[in-house]
Amino acid sequence: MLHYSAGLPERLLGSQIPVPGGVNMTFHEPLGVVGIIVPWNFPMPIAAWGFAPALAAGNTVVLKPAELTPLTAMRLGELAAQAGLPDDVFQVIPGRGSVVGARFVTHPAVRKVVFTGSTEVGRQIMAGCAEQVKRVTLELGGKNANIVFADADVERAAATAPYGVFDNAGQDCCARSRILVQRSIFDRFLELLEPAVQGVRVGDPADAATEMGPLISAAHRERVAGFLEPSTKVAFTGSRPDGPGFWFPPTVVLPASPTDRVVTEEVFGPVVAVLPFDDEADALRLANDTEYGLSGSIWTSDVGRALRVSRGVEAGNLSVNSHSSVRYWTPFGGFKQSGLGRELGPDAARAFTEIKNVFIATD
Repeated sequence: MLHYSAGLPERLLGSQIPVPGGVNMTFHEPLGVVGIIVPWNFPMPIAAWGFAPALAAGNTVVLKPAELTPLTAMRLGELAAQAGLPDDVFQVIPGRGSVVGARFVTHPAVRKVVFTGSTEVGRQIMAGCAEQVKRVTLELGGKNANIVFADADVERAAATAPYGVFDNAGQDCCARSRILVQRSIFDRFLELLEPAVQGVRVGDPADAATEMGPLISAAHRERVAGFLEPSTKVAFTGSRPDGPGFWFPPTVVLPASPTDRVVTEEVFGPVVAVLPFDDEADALRLANDTEYGLSGSIWTSDVGRALRVSRGVEAGNLSVNSHSSVRYWTPFGGFKQSGLGRELGPDAARAFTEIKNVFIATD
C-alpha cells in the first residue's frame, strides 16, 4: 500500500476545461488535517489504507488505533519519523474512541474523518461531523452473500466457501456469512461443504500451517456465541484447539427463517448461515434483503448470469467464481449502511482533496 501510494501524487491531475473568454483549470488541493480511526481486525493494513493516500495528497494525519491493537500503528509512527517525515505530519495517538476519536469529530482543525468499524459508531461519527459539515469516509459493517447457482463448479464453490467466511476467524466486514445455494443442488452442496469446513486448520497463528486463529477477546467470543440460540440448527462444525486462546470452531447453521438474527445481523465471527433459493430473481431478493451492501461472491458458469447478478446485487465489491474483495489497486467501499465513499485504487488520494476551479480571463 505504501509503495502504491508513493505514486499517487503524480495522479492528482487537474483538468483544462474549454470556456469562452479565457482559460479554466482545476486543481486538487489537500484538505489539511485528516483524522483516521482504525479497527482491531486488520490494524496495520487498514491504517495504511487511510494514511498513505492522505499523505500522498498533501495532508497531515492524526491516526487513532483500536484500543486492543495499538502496537503496529505506534511502530508505523516510529518508522515514519525514521524515514524522514517532518515532525507532526504523521502522528499516532492511542486512546479510547470516546475520547480521541470523538475529538477528531469535534476539533475544527480536523477537516476529514476516516472511520472503519461498526455501522452503529459510523452513524454517530457521521452525525457529529455534520455539525461542521466535515468530510467523512466510512467503511462499516457487512452481511455479505455467497451465491451459488446450479450451473457452477459446485465442488470448487464448496471447497472454497470456508475461506470466504472463516478467514481472520470471520472477523472481517467482507466475510461471506450467508451462503445462498440454488435449491436443486442444496443437499449436494452441504455434503461437499462439511469436509471442507472440518478441514480448516484452526490453531496458533504463528504456525505457518494454520488457516484460522482465535477470536480477539473473551467478550467478543461471548458475543459470537450469542448468535447460536437454543433453537438454532447447527449443521456441522469444524475443529477448535484446547488451551489458551479465545477459540471458536467454524460453524455452519441452517436458519429456520430469513429473519433469524444469524441471517440479518453481522456476526463478525466464524459462523455462516446456508439458505436455499429458487431462481435468479429469488437469489437477488435474498442477497439484497439486508441493510448492508459491502461485498459478495457469485458462482456460475454462465457469463451473462454473472454480469446480470453482479449488476443486481447491491454491494460495492463483488467477485465471480472467487472470494476476493480487496486489492489495493482497485476501489473498495460499500452500498447502503456499509459505508460512504471509497478507499484504495488509483483515485484514493482524490478522496483527501477538494477540487478548486480557477478561471483566467484572456479577453
